[in-house]
Amino acid sequence: MKLKRKAFLLAAAAATAAVMVSGCGQSNEAAAPAETETTAAPASQEETKEAAEVQTEPASEAEAEAEEENYNTGDASLDNPRNQDDIGEKELLVVSFGTSFNDSRRLTIGAIEDRMEQEFPDFGVRRGFTSQIIIDHVKSRDGVAIDNVEEALNRAADNGVKTLVIQPTHLMNGLEYTDLVNEVGEFSDAFEQVAVGEPLLTSDEDFQAVIQAITEDTAEYDDGETAICFMGHGTEAESNQVYAKLQELLTAAGHENYFVGTVEAEPALEDVLAAVKEGNYKKVVLQPLMVVAGDHANNDMAGDEDGSWKKVFEAEGYEVTCVLKGLGEIEAIQELFAEHAKAAAESLEK
Repeated sequence: MKLKRKAFLLAAAAATAAVMVSGCGQSNEAAAPAETETTAAPASQEETKEAAEVQTEPASEAEAEAEEENYNTGDASLDNPRNQDDIGEKELLVVSFGTSFNDSRRLTIGAIEDRMEQEFPDFGVRRGFTSQIIIDHVKSRDGVAIDNVEEALNRAADNGVKTLVIQPTHLMNGLEYTDLVNEVGEFSDAFEQVAVGEPLLTSDEDFQAVIQAITEDTAEYDDGETAICFMGHGTEAESNQVYAKLQELLTAAGHENYFVGTVEAEPALEDVLAAVKEGNYKKVVLQPLMVVAGDHANNDMAGDEDGSWKKVFEAEGYEVTCVLKGLGEIEAIQELFAEHAKAAAESLEK
């Protein structure tokens, strides 16, 4: 008998480890339940067209990471792929784009998952990646199997999970978030309850929390002579406006030495450089505005080839320090993801 399925309430909103500090060198049987309830986290006032837009790293990033590395990305055996069975009746599935940089994966995505395990002691915490290219690369190079979303959902169904909470580590709502919700919807008959949490930058409160997190994390560099520049990925879609919003809110809050740019869109490196040159800065600190410190952070930001953010700022006479630290390493960011997961879980109790 076909089970009744409730529609997702898609929450679409506008918006977006050991620290390596150096001279910018490189260093990441389904149960037959009764009626299935499928929901997503409550919507905010900012929910609009963003749900149909690109919001995370595209295939180009995954393809770059899948190239033969000429440097060490760390020991994959130290990372927990969280693909174990014996999950229990409640599962929290953490879904990430992923990275093949082993150390960064452990210190960012792994740290977020560890925080979820602390905050959800009654749930089995498991991992799912959306980038098949990265999954295949890690499997081929390191012999480590990481579930894609379909595999993770099948694992949950086969283990008899009844309550499933899914928390993405996306920065903003967009196409990939919508794809995730749709894919989960295809499995909703396998579970009694399903909820999907919101991305990092969803509400105005989220923006303020992220600003506090990144400014406190980099406070040691904020000496008036240093421009602190965060590099995001960027997208040509309208959801890219989260970066401009973050910059506007940083400046309004008095963080005038902080600058936000992107690799793939606007503000571009040239925009960030022009803004920095308007000030009397002698030094520049570069840090990724991405959950992981992967290919973009190690190469586009901190690489030694012409065109990297490091080389461009050095050519302008600045003393440059690169901090190869993904957002996922910051405890306040981990906590914000946990809060979103809690809100999703609580929505199932209403």
